[in-house]
Amino acid sequence: MPQIYHLIAFLVAAVVVLWTTPDVRNIGIKSGQVDKPNERKVHQRPMVRLGGVSIFTGTAIALLLVWWLGGFGNLSPEKEWQIWGIALGGICFFLIGLADDLLNLSPFTRLVMQVIVAVGAWKMGVSIDFISIPTIGIVHLNWLSLPITVLWLVGMVNAINWIDGLDGLAAGVSGIGAIVMSIVSLYMKQPEAALIAAALAGASLGFLRYNFNPAQIFMGDGGSYFMGFTLASVGVIGLVKIPVVTAVVLPYVILAVPIVDMSTVILLRLRNGKSPFTADKTHLHHRLLKAGLSHRWAVLFIYSLTLWAGSLALALAGLPSGIIYACATTSLLSYTTWRVWKRSRQSGS
Repeated sequence: MPQIYHLIAFLVAAVVVLWTTPDVRNIGIKSGQVDKPNERKVHQRPMVRLGGVSIFTGTAIALLLVWWLGGFGNLSPEKEWQIWGIALGGICFFLIGLADDLLNLSPFTRLVMQVIVAVGAWKMGVSIDFISIPTIGIVHLNWLSLPITVLWLVGMVNAINWIDGLDGLAAGVSGIGAIVMSIVSLYMKQPEAALIAAALAGASLGFLRYNFNPAQIFMGDGGSYFMGFTLASVGVIGLVKIPVVTAVVLPYVILAVPIVDMSTVILLRLRNGKSPFTADKTHLHHRLLKAGLSHRWAVLFIYSLTLWAGSLALALAGLPSGIIYACATTSLLSYTTWRVWKRSRQSGS
């Protein structure tokens, strides 16, 4: 499969998002579909929260075009079912999020719908069939495949949703993760997964034109659910299914920042006797703002963390120059950490 198709998917998705987002914003303003400020949220004025429509549309059009051009090649029946599992699952998760944006669904209703869709994706082949355990190697999951797959898919959907607390944060983190996942999937000879990741990367980074601080529009739950599921499912069919120890752990390394953030928040809430679904200000971005960082510096610091995690994945995958990339991003992270420390000291004095 020529790599030109991956570039086409990336560019088409980005262009469609850049083209459609202003129209989606105007529709949101006219229809009153806005996210209003409150004591927990950072923004100070009502913001349209339908940007996920543009992200979904851009990704879908890019992949349909590549499919029509023959970019997916001749798929085996098993691989074709997996692609359909991602496509249909992505549509369903986008619609669940969009329904929440429009109707404000309860957390329980959202969770039940997410689990149902994740089970359907597992049935179509988007499944974690084995895991890697240090000193033991590959362990087949058998009946545990279903609950672990559902936990991964639903967990990543909510991890991306929860990290969407600052302008450009979820879009940038998802875009970086999708680029790394596309590169690693290509290296692991999984071009179909890489195509989907490339389209998502283009859509995510194209959306930053309107979502980076100061944002003109939010992606809403429709966007974060769609991106979270797509990233998680591409990680499954592109990397986790490869029976190599390093490949199995790569998605967790690439998406380490949202995973660790969500896990830490859940543990803190449980320790304080609160429900895991109770909104608060314990996320990493909230803590960075509290430490005195500006909105942009908090986002850029988390970008550097995500880029660093992605470079570790490149090195683990065995990419040529992967260690060089890891060293370079370690230097970048060290610099941003120093700037963060310096700014927090200045704001505290």
